[in-house]
Amino acid sequence: MTVREIKKLLSCDTLWGEHDLDREVHTACGSDMMSDVLAFVKDQSVLITGLVNSQTVRTAMMMDIVCIVFVRGKIPPEDVIKLAADNDIILLSTTQLMFESCGKLFGAGLRGGIHKE
Repeated sequence: MTVREIKKLLSCDTLWGEHDLDREVHTACGSDMMSDVLAFVKDQSVLITGLVNSQTVRTAMMMDIVCIVFVRGKIPPEDVIKLAADNDIILLSTTQLMFESCGKLFGAGLRGGIHKE
């Protein structure tokens, strides 16, 4: 699935990365707990979260996450957007809830990015 498809499916606004919406994502994770993301996410994922601080972007950097979707209409501060831009991480925002967003992405074929040992 491409980020452009996610943007359309979740009715997102692009906060950064409009030029790169054709990037592919293979898995997804919905969480506000970055420790869970670090423990369970595979590479090349989209992160769905309501957490709008720099730790979200730093976690995405460590896990090679392509895109962060902020739910509930949340928009991070400019310094967080700049950090994402500096690290080529696409930022989207949707007014939908995390539960709805995850359900729609799952229904469209995107699967969870859980490490399997």
